[in-house]
Amino acid sequence: MESFVDGISAVNIGQMGMMAIGALLIYLGIKKQYEPTLLIPMGIGAILVNIPHSGLISQEINGVEQEGILDVLFDFGISNELFPLLIFIGIGAMIDFGPLLKNPFMFLFGAAAQFGIFFTILVAIIFGFDLQESATIGIIGAADGPTSIFVSNQLAPHLLGPITVAAYSYMALVPIIQPIAIRAVTTEKERKIKMNYKAEAVSKTTKIVFPIAVILIAGFVAPASLPLVGFLMFGNFIRECGVLDRLSSSAQNELVNLVSILLGLTISVKMTADQFLRLDTLLIIAFGLVAFVMDTVGGVLFAKLLNLFRKDKINPMVGAAGISAFPMSARVIQKMAHEEDNQNFVLMYAVGANVSGQIASVVAGGLVLNFFT
Repeated sequence: MESFVDGISAVNIGQMGMMAIGALLIYLGIKKQYEPTLLIPMGIGAILVNIPHSGLISQEINGVEQEGILDVLFDFGISNELFPLLIFIGIGAMIDFGPLLKNPFMFLFGAAAQFGIFFTILVAIIFGFDLQESATIGIIGAADGPTSIFVSNQLAPHLLGPITVAAYSYMALVPIIQPIAIRAVTTEKERKIKMNYKAEAVSKTTKIVFPIAVILIAGFVAPASLPLVGFLMFGNFIRECGVLDRLSSSAQNELVNLVSILLGLTISVKMTADQFLRLDTLLIIAFGLVAFVMDTVGGVLFAKLLNLFRKDKINPMVGAAGISAFPMSARVIQKMAHEEDNQNFVLMYAVGANVSGQIASVVAGGLVLNFFT
């Protein structure tokens, strides 16, 4: 009983606040189904690491340093970027690049929708963050949790907790954020633009060669992106080669599920009250929203710019699908198009832009590392 009382009395307001944040993440994961595979483990972890004298994180007991299991996992899977890279193998195995290969010009929207990254870097610098911190905050705009973790761990490890929470939270809120941003910069007439889709088959050879070609191009353009691009494309290669179906299935299911659990729990090492409850955290969350909005706006405005020179107009909403949040963004765009005109089907174009955003986001992460390391 005495140890129980001592434990309760040792809890401070900050730790109670972090436990509440952990409970909120769990609620969002269960009730709202916002990225539950990450938010629920992160929520549980946030509660665990903020219990006084928790044996899960390293601490000094009777003058002796006791290493916690979550710190061991952090050193094993986050410090060396292993967990985020393993996640990319699974993501690559899940993605069908066929819609993009049918419409290669959709690559442009993947690039344009990374505008929010670099815009937010400038904003963060103006607000007093140093270059590496600003780059880390800007990468939230990649709309890609593993990329955000990978870049943050290299440039600003002390911001890893709030960066991860912001990245995954805003990814989950894409169905809310994107429609507001899109309607702000488009007219009803533009949202009703129809795009004729021609169903053309993509050869198996093309699908096999594509990931290798992307690896080579990314390696020369942004060598620092190769860990991200390489693992993503390796996952896609085992999907498309036709002789590794069992490995492809394992990568999509068992690998992603196991690593997601470990990743979510391990990130919580950086969610202790003393590291998380700071003014910087609020600014990071605010700038993360700016990055997501500007990604969407950048993609839409780029599509509108192209329409000035095209006979066959592009529905500007397709440009917004160039972010990496796959397949949520493509679904949001199709839903909005259907609401404007129930005969308007832009899904395949949106999917093409969406998967191009997956590639563009990891290349952007590599470029950020090249520029700011």
